[in-house]
Amino acid sequence: MSTAALITILVATTVVLVGVAVAVRLVGRGAAPGGRGLRRRFGPEYDTAVARHDGDDKAAEKELHERWRRHKDVRICPLPAAVREQYAARWTGVQEEFVDAPARAVADADLLLGTIAHERGFPTGSWDELIDALSVHHPRTVHGIREVHAASARVRVERVPTEELREALVGARDLFEDLVRAHPEDQPPQRHARRTGPRPEKPVTRTAGPRHAHDGVPDR
Repeated sequence: MSTAALITILVATTVVLVGVAVAVRLVGRGAAPGGRGLRRRFGPEYDTAVARHDGDDKAAEKELHERWRRHKDVRICPLPAAVREQYAARWTGVQEEFVDAPARAVADADLLLGTIAHERGFPTGSWDELIDALSVHHPRTVHGIREVHAASARVRVERVPTEELREALVGARDLFEDLVRAHPEDQPPQRHARRTGPRPEKPVTRTAGPRHAHDGVPDR
């Protein structure tokens, strides 16, 4: 075997071994996204995590990776169309309530979002656990529930400007729409009749001779 052929074989073997090692590592990690993948997956939530860690990208990515690992397999529960319509009506009621009682409307919006999230299958434990799970599946709108929850807590202890309450309620609407819109899980299962083969056509029998009145055509 020539030296060139031997080198080619060695290079090919090395590439294969490196590929196998990377695949094994990904499987062991649950095929979790890396830094750039985390930024794409979490969007603005990535920047929020970095800010919370005072600009430390590595610490933020570690936190986001752990969130993804814990909550990526949340099973989204179906909501029948009638139930989604009821929630939509309740949200409309919250918006109307805001005109006369903005503080109470924000508190009701906070409660309603938590109720829908729990019914969709998100964790019913601590508040932080709920937010972490929502951030994995709704990273671009989860900030809405944070804002309305914070506003709801503030109105219990201090007077909050109406404009701030309005902004919190408007910000929460996007997450509400994400939760109540039709998901694939909301579609009823299709029932198909079992067939062992093509359905045979019914043979048509034609008879010679004149047609009779019961055939639908009068005799001549």
